[in-house]
Amino acid sequence: MPYRAEADPREQPEQPGAHHARLLADAAALKRFSRRGFLAGAGTSALLAADMLVTRRVQAERRVTKILQVADDFADAYYPNASWFLFPGFKTSWEESLWILNTLRGALNKRGQLAAVGYSNQGLDIDEVVITVIEHVRAKKLTKLFFYGHSFGGMVATQVAARLLELYGVEVEFILLDCSPYSRSDVLDESWFDGVVFLYESGFRVPSVLRGSYELGERVIHKDERTWRQIFDQTMEQLSPIAPSSVLIQSESAYIYHFDGNRFVDQLGGIRMAYIGNPKDGTVRYQTAKDAWVAAFAPHFVSTDLQTDGALPAHASPGWNPLIYRPIVERLMDDFFPLPRGGSKVTVF
Repeated sequence: MPYRAEADPREQPEQPGAHHARLLADAAALKRFSRRGFLAGAGTSALLAADMLVTRRVQAERRVTKILQVADDFADAYYPNASWFLFPGFKTSWEESLWILNTLRGALNKRGQLAAVGYSNQGLDIDEVVITVIEHVRAKKLTKLFFYGHSFGGMVATQVAARLLELYGVEVEFILLDCSPYSRSDVLDESWFDGVVFLYESGFRVPSVLRGSYELGERVIHKDERTWRQIFDQTMEQLSPIAPSSVLIQSESAYIYHFDGNRFVDQLGGIRMAYIGNPKDGTVRYQTAKDAWVAAFAPHFVSTDLQTDGALPAHASPGWNPLIYRPIVERLMDDFFPLPRGGSKVTVF
């Protein structure tokens, strides 16, 4: 019997109607795929459009320096002519500034209203900060000012206080320096300054994506100061539309790099100052920074021994550690700005 190869089932002729059935099945699959693809594409496009809209809105809003206020019925009623001004630290967003004010509200609102300076994303401009502060002071008819210098914000607060007195005759009552460096020499990781400032002053602007990568690397290196959750949250914040722009961060770096507190000695009037910090600070050299401030402004200092022991991270972290910071602020206020004894505000109905 001659050999006959067995036919491959795949090559068998199709049964009547099989071809049409397969076409219908393929069409149905294509329909399902198209629907899923369309919905996924539409959803992605909507998210991107929303992100672009939010980003543009945030960027447009933050092109100028702005006073950010936290409404507080108690402070507004009892202290209509007094206010705290928070000068935020390095890379601190507007949202984080408001968060700090809210966490310290119970300690701050017993002496004044609550406000923070929101630096412009176009870059730190001290002249613009001074003008923004004095316009707010005049609009609110403020006569008593308390400054909270958060990290490098203490440098800004000191210069602004000197300029307010020089240009407008407005004397600040008090500056609280929270882990503030006196110069770039007080910054532990000083080596990165040279490169960042050189690039900024040469006209180079760091893209946001690269900045986010830098943030992650920096926080991992200093992970002993933060939990992994904090590292993740802070890194993602730097990549979000609400984060300070790369230009602002570069200009802040340049400000710290060139700051010279000696320029403002004998220019602060009768202002009182206090320094708080943590010997375990991994960002600023606590002892050298404190000693430098006291050496330059000795007549103004009323307190230098209060420490934020137990705070994590150790550097300028009132938002993370309100239970440590509030008692310190309250003690300073009670000791040096005591409330009148007896009597209270009476509401007439």
